[in-house]
Amino acid sequence: MVQDTSSSPSRGVAGPPAAPLGRSLPHSLEAEEYLLSCCLLDGADVVSRCLEARIRPESFYDPKHGVIFEKLLDLYNRQQPIDVSVLAEELRTSRQLDEIGGFAFLTQVSSRIPTTAQATYFIEKVRELSLLREIIRSATNAVEDCYAFSGGIDEFVDQVETKIFSVTQNRVSESAKQMREPTREAMNVITKMMMKKGELTGVSSGFKDLDALMWGFQRQEMVILAARPSMGKTSLALNFAEAAAMPPKGTPVGVLVFSLEMSASQLALRMLCSRARVNMKLLRDGLLSKNGEEQNRLLQAADEFSKAPIFIDDSSALSIMQLRAKARRVHARNPLGFIMVDYLQLLSPTDSKMPREQQVAEASRGLKSLAKELDVPVLVLSQLNRSSEKENRTPKLADLRESGSIEQDADVVLMLARPKDADEKFQVAADSAELIVAKQRNGPVGELKLTFLRDITRFENFHP
Repeated sequence: MVQDTSSSPSRGVAGPPAAPLGRSLPHSLEAEEYLLSCCLLDGADVVSRCLEARIRPESFYDPKHGVIFEKLLDLYNRQQPIDVSVLAEELRTSRQLDEIGGFAFLTQVSSRIPTTAQATYFIEKVRELSLLREIIRSATNAVEDCYAFSGGIDEFVDQVETKIFSVTQNRVSESAKQMREPTREAMNVITKMMMKKGELTGVSSGFKDLDALMWGFQRQEMVILAARPSMGKTSLALNFAEAAAMPPKGTPVGVLVFSLEMSASQLALRMLCSRARVNMKLLRDGLLSKNGEEQNRLLQAADEFSKAPIFIDDSSALSIMQLRAKARRVHARNPLGFIMVDYLQLLSPTDSKMPREQQVAEASRGLKSLAKELDVPVLVLSQLNRSSEKENRTPKLADLRESGSIEQDADVVLMLARPKDADEKFQVAADSAELIVAKQRNGPVGELKLTFLRDITRFENFHP
């Protein structure tokens, strides 16, 4: 890394940012000038590559270089020719030419390099040093905040982690986007739907009728799966997780399962028996032959799971802030495409003195924020109250237990219920179940049937 602090800023432009403890922040003025020279040599191509690499005017250590790059971006966005004379005229019009050192400085920068062959190297170098400076600033602010700490350690740690995480992710845009970018993304989805009718735009659930209603689990959405106890909601959620990480066709995605109720080994046993189609009761009773077909299927399923991108966290007494911190760390090492939380009401409150509804509302908001922050669908299991059971009716949104904020925060609410024609004494999952799409922010609602194989605790597409 080249450290060059000899070039003092011109009058009218603020100097380079100050570093803590009197040390110079990581930078290379030569790399910045070489990159600007590449931009002037082959404007549109190099500037577009800078944008892809998330280079912004603030990425430059020398404010003069930042001003020049900002003007280059302006020319690029207006599809104007990019060369020294046009750039100089634009800077003169905005009264910035003298501030950056006049035409002589632009000529010096433009003649720094004869070819754009090394543009990729200089883009990466400027991006790398800018990221280091951002990390130093965030870490320094965190130190100052620690000295000024006044209480609420969990909230404080969550805020610090969020700031550091946002820096390391080095996102391409500000939180408020000009409508052009979201519109382009929406048109890409529309084009995909029109060109390939019925193609999923999200992560497949593994169930054709549900995918037909939802087009898969969508990024940034919080999906609630609610049911009374022993209805099979954990089994169904694990089927969703398996379909995401081990799809019959398509690309697998990383899956993170937070199990607050069952241990990782219990979940693994259930998933193994389900995929291998082995009766867990017979297995426990020792009634399976040791070298039979079932054992071969279990070995094959174990081999498939050992290669699958599935991560299980079975920490108990987990708060929403701890859960989010764990999810960030896993995502940083192994990019995720699907998160499952079993289940919402078991998350520990950050303040046990808060009313229960506020505790659940806090967890619900935190999980929705996590979906947006990591850009993945988050499936959250939740309990229903006893109203629908007592009144012998189909569950509805108002039956979500302990908080109306759950239905507010959720983008999709799925409810697992007993079949309408089931006996009134029926309390647990039968051979079939109703899956009700009670809410879907961006699509239709409706009901569908699933087949439930009780012996192997597995849901499948409905077979009459």
